[in-house]
Amino acid sequence: MATLTYIYAASTAVVGPLAVNAEPHTYDLCGAHARSLTAPRGWELVRHDGELVTPPPRPDDLAALAEAVWGTGARPPDQRPGEPPRPRDRRGHLRLIPPP
Repeated sequence: MATLTYIYAASTAVVGPLAVNAEPHTYDLCGAHARSLTAPRGWELVRHDGELVTPPPRPDDLAALAEAVWGTGARPPDQRPGEPPRPRDRRGHLRLIPPP
């Protein structure tokens, strides 16, 4: 995994290690896309020379994912703060797509 950062003022795209915090103009990429990415015509591409190692998962990663799915950290009305997220019925919101 890697993070792509666009620096518009310098017409530069930077592909480097996975960022810990979200920043404007950054996008997380899988390893294959990080290696094959090209910059727009006239731009410079700066690529990290070392290995792009995926950091180990943190305990709050699952909570952050659940909050993203729920939208802006909203909880179901009967869920207490700090309680692990519970699934709720949101038919049509997310779908499992079978492999090709």
